[in-house]
Amino acid sequence: MRKNILALVLLLLAASVLAGCGNQTTNPAADSADYKIGVVTPTLSTSEDEFRAADMMAQKYPGIVKHITLPENFSTEIETGISQITSLADDPKMKAIIVISGQAGLLPALQKVEEKRPDIITMTAPIWDDPVLMSKYVDVNLDTDWVKRGETIARKAHSMGAKTLIHYSFPTHLAKEAIAQRKDMMQKTCAELDVQWVEVITPDPQTGNGTGPMLQFLREDIPRQISKYGTDTNIFGTNCPMYDVIIDEALKEKFLVAEQCCPTPTQAYPTVMGLEISGEDAWNFEKINDMIREKAAAAGMTNRLGGWPIPATVFIPEYAVELAKKKIEDPSFDYNDLQQLNQFGRDISGHGVTFSKFKPSATGTELANYNVMIMDSILY
Repeated sequence: MRKNILALVLLLLAASVLAGCGNQTTNPAADSADYKIGVVTPTLSTSEDEFRAADMMAQKYPGIVKHITLPENFSTEIETGISQITSLADDPKMKAIIVISGQAGLLPALQKVEEKRPDIITMTAPIWDDPVLMSKYVDVNLDTDWVKRGETIARKAHSMGAKTLIHYSFPTHLAKEAIAQRKDMMQKTCAELDVQWVEVITPDPQTGNGTGPMLQFLREDIPRQISKYGTDTNIFGTNCPMYDVIIDEALKEKFLVAEQCCPTPTQAYPTVMGLEISGEDAWNFEKINDMIREKAAAAGMTNRLGGWPIPATVFIPEYAVELAKKKIEDPSFDYNDLQQLNQFGRDISGHGVTFSKFKPSATGTELANYNVMIMDSILY
């Protein structure tokens, strides 16, 4: 297949030179490719990051990437979603199918693809079915290493000068295994680094009156905690809506925020800092990061706020497409080799990425084809 692709590319390039054409707007390799990659995401209104990431890859590789969306009401139309995924395998040119969804229930579709077309590379980026079964029926699984972040956040906060780490959460969140394990890892790492650990329980937005009481509690409690422990305190909250208050209070009280629960330049920073981001720049993360740095400097908060340079929900879908494309065009590439995955991540994103093998707590055994990642974080 690679020889055929190369020959077609060379022919196209030669024709371009002879015709004197220098204004091509599409990728010649994409036009000549004899394979397709199916990418399945939620709709734009359901999950903007994943949708737009897949859409950008479809624009980057026209003729290769076929992007389809799951039903808007996914929970009541799972069978429709499964049918959509399996129908991609009807195309004889389909060589890879990537499913991206923050829900469970889609693994049966990939099992059917495996039975119907075992030659198709199947990938999740991610889905939330049983990891052991996913590892059995899917060629490669990708996700963020949520538990490992308990260690990396604590270490980053310590490197920023934190003497205390305050962890805000609530009962229904702490009942979730990944959040509880991350908290335990964070507390353990703080003990190793001699960073004081403080755990605060907020009103529960999932059992009470929504986020209002929780946010009001944070608004009142954070200044009290900083008055007690000082500005060399890192605050971490487990719930995304918390960060509009946490970042706002950080700009006033001057404490540390190493990373948000979902580390991305688009969480809380633009809203709290009043960034004027045009539609054209909405996905220019380098520019957004520079804007955040300027606001941090103006507030006297240089190197006291941080995050990841791009959202994981954008990086992982894009990485999955590039990885599938790489594997199709270069069958010798081992998409479960950690060193190759790490280097490939740096090559396509320009940022350091570290993959490791996921180890479910239920079994304690690493899953060879379930790879979870941490991205090198940045300071503003």
